[in-house]
Amino acid sequence: MTRKHVLESVSAIRARTEHRPEIGIVLGTGLTELADLVRDKVAVAYEDIPHFARPTVESHPGRLVLGTLGEKRVAVMQGRIHFYEGYDLAQVTHPIRVMKELGVRTVVLSNACGGLNPNLRTGDIVVITDHINLSGHSPLRGPNDDELGPRFPDMAACYDPMLVELARKTALDIGIQLAQGVYAWVTGPNLETAAECRFLRLIGADLVGMSTVPEVIVARHGGMKCLGFSVVTDMAVAETLKPVSLPDVLAAARAAEPKLTKLLVEILKRM
Repeated sequence: MTRKHVLESVSAIRARTEHRPEIGIVLGTGLTELADLVRDKVAVAYEDIPHFARPTVESHPGRLVLGTLGEKRVAVMQGRIHFYEGYDLAQVTHPIRVMKELGVRTVVLSNACGGLNPNLRTGDIVVITDHINLSGHSPLRGPNDDELGPRFPDMAACYDPMLVELARKTALDIGIQLAQGVYAWVTGPNLETAAECRFLRLIGADLVGMSTVPEVIVARHGGMKCLGFSVVTDMAVAETLKPVSLPDVLAAARAAEPKLTKLLVEILKRM
């Protein structure tokens, strides 16, 4: 994907709406209802936006919703694209590039994940403080376009510390329990073995999932601030590992969704 592709996507979106978003939101597995709260919305199917890939996972509707949430102008991805679906990372992260060109300067991302830290429980909401990329891949591989970002972007504090603190304080004020932790990205779609879970915990990961990290890398490449949340939908503790099904994951995500939605709405008010 090139800047030309980004501009073609942006042109198609701007032909449908005059909304100029300042905050981008990426909604993960089972966490798409926040988009329903957007006011004065214009929803565009990914298939109607040039160069947007179509999600193949049933829990990802594949719509870009633009409008107002609270007092903020937002662009909400109702479902994301994953590397494991067979798309390359340029396709996976293309919507983040498009958000930047639309005017977005802060991206809030959510995902469903496995909990590696035994202090976590299914249904917990976790603000991401850092990540570990175990995929062996980077969306920045290949020639760098200096118009999009620097060749070697720094990833220190890639999850903005001030936004993490805002999330922590907001959760405390409104009575929502919020943990914090490090997220490990693996490609999937298979879940982890017990030995892999043990390894991930040993290297400092509290959470494991199949998304978010490539989007954050591209967002930081473009100079955008990032805030990430995980909903623990299953426990990936090696000693007590049990089989997990997609219905189980979706049920856990949807049970936690009202709390996460309430938290995100309040955070947006305070940004």
